[in-house]
Amino acid sequence: MQKLPIGIQTFEKIREENYLYIDKTKEALELINDYEYIFLSRPRRFGKSLFLDTLQNIFEGNKKLFEGLYIYDKWDWSIKYPVIKIDWAGNFKSLESTQKVAKKILKDNQKRLKIDCDIDEDASSCFASLIQECYEKYNQKVVVLIDEYDKPILDNLDNIYRAKENRDFLRGLYIQLKANDRYLKFAFLTGISKFSKASIFSGLNNLVDISLMPKFGNICGYTHENIKEEFFEYSKDFDLDEVKDWYNGYYFLKDKIYNPFDILRLFDSKEFKNYWWESGQSYSLIEMLKKGSYYIPELENLIVSDDILNSFDIEDLELEVLLYQAGYFTIGSKFLDFDKITNYKLRVPNKEVQISLNKLIIKYLTKKVDNPKRASLFYSLRDSNLEEFKHILESLFASIPYNNYVKNEIGEFEGYYASVIYAYLASLGVRIIAEDTSNRGRVDMTLFIENKIYIIEFKVGSGGALTQIKEKNYHQKYLSENKDIYLVGIEFDREIRNVSGFEWERVG
Repeated sequence: MQKLPIGIQTFEKIREENYLYIDKTKEALELINDYEYIFLSRPRRFGKSLFLDTLQNIFEGNKKLFEGLYIYDKWDWSIKYPVIKIDWAGNFKSLESTQKVAKKILKDNQKRLKIDCDIDEDASSCFASLIQECYEKYNQKVVVLIDEYDKPILDNLDNIYRAKENRDFLRGLYIQLKANDRYLKFAFLTGISKFSKASIFSGLNNLVDISLMPKFGNICGYTHENIKEEFFEYSKDFDLDEVKDWYNGYYFLKDKIYNPFDILRLFDSKEFKNYWWESGQSYSLIEMLKKGSYYIPELENLIVSDDILNSFDIEDLELEVLLYQAGYFTIGSKFLDFDKITNYKLRVPNKEVQISLNKLIIKYLTKKVDNPKRASLFYSLRDSNLEEFKHILESLFASIPYNNYVKNEIGEFEGYYASVIYAYLASLGVRIIAEDTSNRGRVDMTLFIENKIYIIEFKVGSGGALTQIKEKNYHQKYLSENKDIYLVGIEFDREIRNVSGFEWERVG
């Protein structure tokens, strides 16, 4: 049985040491044949580095490594190209340290390619010299591969001044790709974010963004077919529907796919955990929530334009862009608006992110995550114990410090209460619909637990939440599902800062 390539991003090691490899060389060949300058955006730990290393081995003519793969008999292995590879790793907490890392990367490339350049030049000039010297030495056009092109910026989102310094430095470096076009065969840049051309890609108007090209939607990540077939020896003992619920769901306009990091860790440990989420940090998201007045349930219904998804501006960062490009949200559907402009509805990709994201939001809203109350909420709803559900909510809001209410800026109190309840319920990993629409209007929340459906409406002060559900028949569209339906009206009081009214009825 082939080994799992956990943490391995080196194509040669995977192929020579019997690690499992999902063949991406069909996409690689199409890219090489059809494009010259390419950009790909994907969330972290999605296999971008391995794909870049695969490209390097193709251009360097390492034919033996590709035996049995799609590209093996379709590429001219007699032609070998010099490859400059820039992989950003190191300390980027000052402009000086970023410049130092850049010079080391360029020096390492010089050593590997046996090129002598003036290392005392500034990094941009050194990069240009390296490209030109490679072209002259090997009498062949040069390939440039840049991994995590945006890391020196993203590592400094907590300090906009430093981020801007690094952005300007990188702009001066990357502009050499355009200036040395005649020496280049192919250039490929990967990253998490897509900065607007005005901020970092200035002048690179020949760069083709394939991030949302449907034909390259599966260029990184695993499909469900991969899990069933290539990973069969590992997946055969799992409930694949559960695996899909937990980790599948990323969508880049082809198939729904898995983040490789999750799957490899799952099959290695045989436990369902939040592997991808726990491998990163969410500082930027927390800061965005603090700065804005966000009604949390509305995050479920985000609709953005193509322009927004393609513009990451550190001086005017939008929550929707951060949620998408960081991998917390993915594309749910694509449609044209009345102006024939492409729009996307975003959604949380899977159970792992739903649970983790909402636990983070709970911590932001209430300062802590009360896991015993999370568990109690689930069991009370699973067992249709609405009185217990009410008592848990009362206890939950009673435990929130007073200063959370007076300092929080999430609109009116109704928005705050609804946000807290939504985040807690969504963190259970169950299906939940915020602002659920019907032909009579929108109910605040619909929740699905096993064979039960809960239709929930919130009110502050005025009362009448249950009456509104009944009068507008919000539940009617679910009558055909043959499930137990519960109508729940929850009212809050501004003075006591807690539940003041709680009514419910079972339908059918």
